[in-house]
Amino acid sequence: MGLDLEYLNGQTPLDEDEKEDLLIDTISTQGELDQFEQKNIEQALQWTLSRKFTAKVIFSEAFIKNIHHRMFGEVWKWAGYFRKTNKNIGVDKSQISVALLNLLNDVTYWIDHKNFPPDDIAIRFKHRIVSIHCFPNGNGRHSRLMADIIIEKIFNLPVFSWGTTTLLSEGDNRTAYINALKAADNGDYNLLLAFARS
Repeated sequence: MGLDLEYLNGQTPLDEDEKEDLLIDTISTQGELDQFEQKNIEQALQWTLSRKFTAKVIFSEAFIKNIHHRMFGEVWKWAGYFRKTNKNIGVDKSQISVALLNLLNDVTYWIDHKNFPPDDIAIRFKHRIVSIHCFPNGNGRHSRLMADIIIEKIFNLPVFSWGTTTLLSEGDNRTAYINALKAADNGDYNLLLAFARS
């Protein structure tokens, strides 16, 4: 039974070999996949809520991979591993580790030198890591959870609301989110900052 996926505006399609790494062979539709992934993500969220992390831990390649694995590891074999193919977004697959290291160094500098307010730091990190596109899939959800971890664990502020509804279906909320990401691509983070707290 093949996996029949429907992609929304802004989602990155999986390659056929990436689809073969599905761990649950009864999943055949996008809706079923969304349900299993959401359950896995909720477990990852519970794990992060019950722990304290230092900035040194959070801003490491190992932690970035661990969070992705905790979010998708019960559904996909490639969870927590950097992508091995190039996508319609992101840096070349051979540059992922370098681009991520640059981001981790930058965000540490921003925090140490108070370059931006806390929300800005978390949102700029979210935008940059999704632009790198470290993983075959789940980068948007991963980047939002990372922003939540940064704002809560480092700055002791409430997590973001991200429009308070799911971004896994077409609608005004997803459209606002995509438009905010496009503005951030052009250096304007105001819409994304507002959306994150809406």
